[in-house]
Amino acid sequence: MALPKKVKKNININPNQPQPYYPYGYNGLTTPNRRKELSELITEDGTFLPKGILHEDLDGGMLDFVKNSLSITIDGKKIPIIERILTIQRWAEFSQTWKFSTDDKNVELPFVVVIRKPDVQYGSNPALNYTIPDRKQFHFAKVPTWDGVRKGVDVYTIPQPVPVDLTFDVKIVCNRMRELNTFNRRVMQEFTSRQAYTFVKGHYIPIVLSSVSDESTIDGEDRKYYMQNYTFQLQGFIIDEEEFEVKPAITRSLLFFDTDTTSIVSGRGSLSKFDNKTFNGENVNNYRNKIEFNSLCSPCVSQITYSYNCNVFTIRTDNTNSIDYEINGETSIGELEIKRGDVLTITITQTDNSQNSYVVIEDRLLP
Repeated sequence: MALPKKVKKNININPNQPQPYYPYGYNGLTTPNRRKELSELITEDGTFLPKGILHEDLDGGMLDFVKNSLSITIDGKKIPIIERILTIQRWAEFSQTWKFSTDDKNVELPFVVVIRKPDVQYGSNPALNYTIPDRKQFHFAKVPTWDGVRKGVDVYTIPQPVPVDLTFDVKIVCNRMRELNTFNRRVMQEFTSRQAYTFVKGHYIPIVLSSVSDESTIDGEDRKYYMQNYTFQLQGFIIDEEEFEVKPAITRSLLFFDTDTTSIVSGRGSLSKFDNKTFNGENVNNYRNKIEFNSLCSPCVSQITYSYNCNVFTIRTDNTNSIDYEINGETSIGELEIKRGDVLTITITQTDNSQNSYVVIEDRLLP
């Protein structure tokens, strides 16, 4: 196998122009283009639903494919491509206004034009087999919601996309066979596996090369030119945003409570004001507190500051020899009547000081 005699020793692996230093800002000039591209990729959609695709979007995808993938250069000059999708009826009208026409309004050769046939057929893309009948909505996504008070989920539904086949004729008109061969080689290289893809609003749309035909002719002034026609089938689909539906599915209300979990400790006795509080049966006006004392406590004392009016009763004790109650420092015997702001002091003596003790009292709320 022969090797080329001229070997390039200096290859520019970064053909793009170096970007300036970017100490501040984000405007595409002082920030690398790649970062801007990634940012646009993340924020481009801005919704959980796919973007709608209509006929004009598919036309634009085909035109972009021709400009980006089928462009050729002859003698350092790029062959111009009509930057518009034309129809057969509009060909004569636009042929007088090409930006690369001569002063006599004659089309300057060579050029490439894209023409779409008006008949749009039902799609043949095998990836879009019609599986949901009657255009019924199907589940697409569940999206969490939060309005500051309620937390819920919205269900997004869309109908199955409608497959369509669009037929395009890409024509090259030129004076020399060299230009014709170059364009033909470019098309055949691009469609080696029979199909290529264009990117339309986040979706890859296949394009199939159907046929190649020659339409060379001689115009009225006996001016000879070559015209070769390439027929492509774009196997796309239609997604109409007007058919999207968003329905609330689940709504949950969150209630927040501020609680004081500080333990009041005096000596070795402790009371967690809320953790040890239990309701007495079904009566929400009566609830019980369990006051625990550690072993070997001396003295065994616990204090409770009340923020409501109630009567206090002793319900159950364990490992206690005696219990003394004081309200605001004064000894109280019998029924304990507590008012808002009073401090109840409970003092016990343990039967066995090697074991823990506890006292359960019941608060009966007063109006």
